[in-house]
Amino acid sequence: MTYCVAFLLEKGLVFASDSRTNAGVDYISTYSKMHVFQPAPDRLFVLMAAGNLGTTQAVLNRIRRDLAAAAVDDGTTEQGASERGTAATTNEGTPKRPDLRSARYLFEVADYIGHLSVAVQRQFATSLREAGATGEASFILGGQIAGEPHGLYLIYPQGNAVMATAETPFLQIGESKYGKPPLDYVGHPGLSLEDGARLCLVSQIITRRSNLTVGPPFEIALVPAGDLRVSRRMKLDKDAPEVIRAMEVWATTMRESVQRLPRFSWEQDPL
Repeated sequence: MTYCVAFLLEKGLVFASDSRTNAGVDYISTYSKMHVFQPAPDRLFVLMAAGNLGTTQAVLNRIRRDLAAAAVDDGTTEQGASERGTAATTNEGTPKRPDLRSARYLFEVADYIGHLSVAVQRQFATSLREAGATGEASFILGGQIAGEPHGLYLIYPQGNAVMATAETPFLQIGESKYGKPPLDYVGHPGLSLEDGARLCLVSQIITRRSNLTVGPPFEIALVPAGDLRVSRRMKLDKDAPEVIRAMEVWATTMRESVQRLPRFSWEQDPL
């Protein structure tokens, strides 16, 4: 399993993911769940994945394949079509689904990735079902295309997607329940990127404490609004000072908060 979380802030986007993958108690390995794409100077995308590792890797490979694909039969590249604001076409002359390079809106990229995910799942559905396994995968897509606002989308295994909003500014995939409370109680769109990153790191640490299928290294990336770049990206091992200190401060704060909770009525007038 895994755990990924992303925050939509007024000042930009924050992404955090663990790196643990497990196929049973005796087979635990480490894979990065965070992938950055900048197919052109006017766009940046960060994609995080959870679920079947084979599916997520196949989707990533297809994305890279499409980015490297040659021009369509009329000699027009997808990037050139994007710059002119027109859709590229297939060899049969039918409109081609926008990809990371040709999309004009972030929701088109989410739709494209959802389409790839469903196609991969269908390809291997029969063999996986016979083995008692599932090929389902989910993704968090975040980024910005020049001229459009920055945004976040959660892409479900079925291929459809929902976007983050000011009312629901964070999105999670994987083992999401353990790390949700601090995001609910403390998080809001007005946070700075650094405070958002600290909160997401705490969310990762809490999840790791409660579920052994989630674990370090933790990856964190910050994308300032309008910059079309990853301003900060780091990988933190379990013994990293930031991880140890964040865990100590959060635990101490929780213990102190218990002592500050209201007293029960019988404590005011004990028997």
